[in-house]
Amino acid sequence: MLPATPLIAQDFSEVTINTVPVAGNVSMLIGQGGNIGVSAGPDGVLIIDDQFAPLAGQIRTALAALGSDVPQFLLNTHFHGDHTGGNAEFGAESIIVAHENVRVRLLSGDAPARALPVVTYDDDVSLHFNGEEITLIHMPRGHTDTDSVVMFADSNVIHMGDHFFNGGFPFVDLGSGGTVQGYISNLELALSWIGDDTAIIPGHGSLASKADLLEFYNMIHADLGIPKDYLQECDLPLCPEPVALVDTELDFYQRPQRLTAEAFAAWQDMRTAAAKDGVTLFLISAFRDIEY
Repeated sequence: MLPATPLIAQDFSEVTINTVPVAGNVSMLIGQGGNIGVSAGPDGVLIIDDQFAPLAGQIRTALAALGSDVPQFLLNTHFHGDHTGGNAEFGAESIIVAHENVRVRLLSGDAPARALPVVTYDDDVSLHFNGEEITLIHMPRGHTDTDSVVMFADSNVIHMGDHFFNGGFPFVDLGSGGTVQGYISNLELALSWIGDDTAIIPGHGSLASKADLLEFYNMIHADLGIPKDYLQECDLPLCPEPVALVDTELDFYQRPQRLTAEAFAAWQDMRTAAAKDGVTLFLISAFRDIEY
């Protein structure tokens, strides 16, 4: 995991917001923090992510050159501060749309009401704006448990959020519901959805293509030493996703841990048997919720 950088320690005075045309109505703004996607057209302006609050003025200036400095919609790809730091600045005038877990995690971080998504969804949601369908699709248990990608149907563009660090190594936030396997599976899904001519806005890095995303995917396997067919090669069983969990106990961070009913019964039997021999067992890892 990468260490979080306190906002107070960052100097934004020299940051320049650069506009990169992508395709159709879509542009990309590069500054400091996550890349911003922009749809600008007859219906107005829609943005994806908003970097940090101190950059709101520069971002508005760049948006004004595209049509309006007041976006009608603000879409969040996930909850990290380098993608939602400007929510409070734009939220007073823009409708914020994000996965339901984004709202949950921002609330737990004491975000002001105007920084919170007012439209949330579970799996996906579509907006019809500037003459095309714009769809947010939840990518579960990947970079975090809050992530979505955004697909522009007619412009043939996808914003990957932090499921793509172009020219860098992925960051999986394990403490916020992210998993390595989920990250890899989500990349496989995205690669199956897009064509060779699809333009890709990465969460970080320069504008990319499907070939770049495939290179990123292959790099993860190579650097982590995970064969693409490791499930088959190791003859590992595929376990079905649990449909019901029961509370067990709190972990080291005082978060509730959950297991399936069968696993919990086995755990209780094992702990009782160990106690008879004077051994105390502690549950180290389990589910934190049904989506984790």
